Amino acid sequence: MAASKPLKPGSKAPASGQVEIVGPRGGRTGQERTTTKGNPLPPTPKSGQGYIVVDRTKNGAGRGK
Repeated sequence: MAASKPLKPGSKAPASGQVEIVGPRGGRTGQERTTTKGNPLPPTPKSGQGYIVVDRTKNGAGRGK
């Protein structure tokens, strides 16, 4: 699963599920957060970090469009 750009903190989550924190150059940190579709993503521990969706939920909110 290749994401074009990481999602920024505070932007709306595109799908419910697990999102992983990635560094400014795309390096994975191993830290995950649970999000729900349409809610803002939480702040990251360090400036410049973002999120990628790694595991969508198996219900309708996680499937996306």
